[in-house]
Amino acid sequence: MTGETAQGLRNRFEDAPVTLETLVCDPCLPGEELGHWQELADRSLDPNPFFGPEFLIPFLEDTGRKGVRLAVIRDSQTGRWLMAAPVGRRKLGFVLKAASLWATEYGPLGVPLIAPEAPEETCGLFAGHVARLTGLPLVAFPYLPLNSLSAGRIVEGVPGVRIAHEAVRAAHDGGELGAAQFAGAYTVRRRKEFSRLIRRLEDKGTLEFRSLSGAEAVPAFEQFLQLEASGWKGTRGSALLSHPETVRFARTMIASKARGDGVRIDGVFLSGEPIAMLVLLIDGGRAFSWKIAYDEAYARYSPGAQATLFALERSLVDPSITGGDSLAVPGHKMIEPLWRGRMSYGTLLCAVGPAGTLMRGLGRLDLAAEQGLRRMARKLLRR
Repeated sequence: MTGETAQGLRNRFEDAPVTLETLVCDPCLPGEELGHWQELADRSLDPNPFFGPEFLIPFLEDTGRKGVRLAVIRDSQTGRWLMAAPVGRRKLGFVLKAASLWATEYGPLGVPLIAPEAPEETCGLFAGHVARLTGLPLVAFPYLPLNSLSAGRIVEGVPGVRIAHEAVRAAHDGGELGAAQFAGAYTVRRRKEFSRLIRRLEDKGTLEFRSLSGAEAVPAFEQFLQLEASGWKGTRGSALLSHPETVRFARTMIASKARGDGVRIDGVFLSGEPIAMLVLLIDGGRAFSWKIAYDEAYARYSPGAQATLFALERSLVDPSITGGDSLAVPGHKMIEPLWRGRMSYGTLLCAVGPAGTLMRGLGRLDLAAEQGLRRMARKLLRR
């Protein structure tokens, strides 16, 4: 968030009496509430590009709504939204269902949109609203950055909150700390090795590192789609182009975000053709590394790592970017050595009433079992 500080906004609204009320929206049909939704997304305490209308509307329209609703707390007098997130019923682990914010593999970030001036009781009212909306007394905030302002508001404002799962993934800072992290990743040894690989690539054609945004990002994304589909994701059927609904959503989302400079595509090009591309979503001064792909014919030249370091360097010299989130799984073998910052995240469970308290304990066990199996599977895949 830029401009007036969160505390300044809260002070400015202190004297204005606020009456809170709940609202439920179909996120695909927000109607006249679209403006309020976009405004909140633009000024939220912590940015979340996956909970704003530019991402969420095409995502749910093309991949299925599955009972997802937009839970909202707003000022009844002005109509201004103060807190919002997509929510639905979902299994925490293997068995137990909870009311959950709708973070998915396409957007593994569950931080709700919270206005800086939202009163203290907003988060508590939101948790109760979600419980009533879904009919479940246990509310989950998955993939929540634990050191974020939003997490602090939730912990302070919602009774009965517990961390059910915690992990760490790669991130990076801006400024001097970010520069130090980059220097730690781009060591003398790695610099020499990458310079050697670049010289070998230059023997094969004209090598370029490009950063594309705005209108240029849209045709660049088409190149990314083809590049991703040509590799192992295409073979396994997990590339965006593998399914008409995922590519339709992605194209609509990228075109929408590109109009507001909300997407940047950094890539390595050989004789005009991409051999590695990284798609970043830009929101609230942060760069979110959404998708990466590379030409496997050039794997020996580490094009994915080259594109990642180039993107990091680009973000560091951009004064509007204060940091970034890799969105990668913990322990990612390519990303973690290059993204030297770390971000703690987890699942917060909020118990609403006695039934919620009972379910919270069971939910923590269920989630722990599921996460344990995931860790085991990742270890087996690395062998």
